[in-house]
Amino acid sequence: MVTKEDVLERLGKVMDPETGIDVVNMKLIADLNVSDDGEVSLTFVPSSPFCPLGIQLAFAIKEAAKEVEGVSKVNVKVDNHLQADMINEMLEKA
Repeated sequence: MVTKEDVLERLGKVMDPETGIDVVNMKLIADLNVSDDGEVSLTFVPSSPFCPLGIQLAFAIKEAAKEVEGVSKVNVKVDNHLQADMINEMLEKA
């Protein structure tokens, strides 16, 4: 069974290229939930509404969560970014 800790451990390997700090320690991950059937949902909150790497980081987070053994589906929502609607639409299709 997948746990929040499993997902957070893997997300800790996703680095913000501008700071060299991972997204977990930067506290950019919110509302992380893992269902009994392995579905992961979380919110990515970029450090700035203007974050130029928001799209890349959102996709890296989704891909990293998918790599956790036992994960069946990953839902990532971006919040507090000027292009959040567009990014969220792209994430749903990925």
